[in-house]
Amino acid sequence: MRLDKYLKVSRIIKRRTIANEACDAGRVLVNNKVARASYDVKVNDVIEIHFGSNVARYQVVNVAEHATKDSAGEMYRVIGSGDKQ
Repeated sequence: MRLDKYLKVSRIIKRRTIANEACDAGRVLVNNKVARASYDVKVNDVIEIHFGSNVARYQVVNVAEHATKDSAGEMYRVIGSGDKQ
């Protein structure tokens, strides 16, 4: 699944266009490399998103085409968030 779609389906980012813009701006890293929106997300990838001065890190647990509001949180595991160091 494309990175921008994964971020939207998992509800890490609300809209796919916002996810796409974040990728284009270089604010999304996968496995410590800047990732394009078309990157193919796999289980165990580590996604790092820079929101202003905050950084959020997630590990991909599941890749599903559709997710309900309740099951979206099961698609990833938060492994760190907070200020840049």
